[in-house]
Amino acid sequence: MSSTFTKSTARNIFYGGATFFFLLFLALTFDSMQALPKRDNRQNLTESVIRGKHIWETRNCIGCHSLLGEGAYFAPELGNVYKRFGNSTEAIKGFIKSRPVDGIPGRRSMPQFNLTEQELEDMAQFLKYMSEINTNNWPPNVQG
Repeated sequence: MSSTFTKSTARNIFYGGATFFFLLFLALTFDSMQALPKRDNRQNLTESVIRGKHIWETRNCIGCHSLLGEGAYFAPELGNVYKRFGNSTEAIKGFIKSRPVDGIPGRRSMPQFNLTEQELEDMAQFLKYMSEINTNNWPPNVQG
């Protein structure tokens, strides 16, 4: 066996490795796509949830909060807020209406969005929907 490392050997290692990892990527993608319908909670998607997501986006909630790990980390994670509030949409609506005030050092209060009762219900339903997604125990702690 020759102890020299030729250009053709390097090329073969590169192409072989690239092919292997590309096929591995395709297999993992296929596996994820098969598992997703079992975990994403799509059967509970309603018009109220869709309107709540629209409120989430138009009020730029993700500018301060994170949702399932995505977004800003200025304010608490809201992916499990429904569970934290005792599985109660009324508690979520009450919290949003009361608008947390200043008093925590280093934090600002949440803006007052003056949401209507229907918008509050839609937002609570959206957060409930997000809490019911099977996230493999994300976030890792109760407070997000």
